[in-house]
Amino acid sequence: MKFAKLLVVFLSAALFASCTSDEKLKEQMTKILQENPKVLTDAIEKHPAEFITALQNAAKNAQEEMGKKREEDEKKKLEESFDKPLVAEIRKDESIRGPKDAPITLVEYSDFECPFCSRGYETVQALLQKYNGKIRFIYKHLPLSFHEQAMISAKYYEAIRLQDEKKAFAFHDEVFKNQRKLKNGEAFLQATAKQVGADMARLKKDLNSEAVTKRIEEDQKEAANFGMQGTPGFLLNGVPVRGAYPTEYFVQLVDELQKRGKLKL
Repeated sequence: MKFAKLLVVFLSAALFASCTSDEKLKEQMTKILQENPKVLTDAIEKHPAEFITALQNAAKNAQEEMGKKREEDEKKKLEESFDKPLVAEIRKDESIRGPKDAPITLVEYSDFECPFCSRGYETVQALLQKYNGKIRFIYKHLPLSFHEQAMISAKYYEAIRLQDEKKAFAFHDEVFKNQRKLKNGEAFLQATAKQVGADMARLKKDLNSEAVTKRIEEDQKEAANFGMQGTPGFLLNGVPVRGAYPTEYFVQLVDELQKRGKLKL
């Protein structure tokens, strides 16, 4: 009987959640169903196929409505971000790929172990090539707790960056190109660090240093402030992109920024 009552509540919401000219009729029908749920269960048993079809149609309509609302909300947020872009901190010692004064600034909050971030890496490479000389890329950390190798990978990157940013960039690329090898744990990270020419003795010393730990924590805090809960997350001239969107989406954002007079290439 508990199931029947639950079904009544669900169907009442699905069937009568819209405005009609006869509110009284809706109230009467709802009351009848609540007091005599067996009427509904009997009808379902006699006409199961029709019931399932009606339920599927109701679910489909609800999903479409939710999808439209979500799309409208996203459009509203995007419109707001053009007028009020998010401003990421660019530190004095920030490692930047591309011209430091480039008109396009792409900031990424990423997790070395996240498979979607691997897609994000490919997108970033495509954008760096497409807008060569006109874009600067800044990599920031958002290692997720359920990715076992994410934090240690971030620490390796930062420890190497303290030595040489070019070696850090090379480490970044190699990890994403060979992301599946992260299952080998720190052995893979050590081999990759040696491959890019890192000073292993210094790396070991810096790996858990305050400088490395603090920088990762600062990136995580900034990402949280911008509502970046998952990875990858991007800021394209302050416009947030939450997820591994294709290159074409970022190109469209660049075009839109130009149309609005907020970017000159």
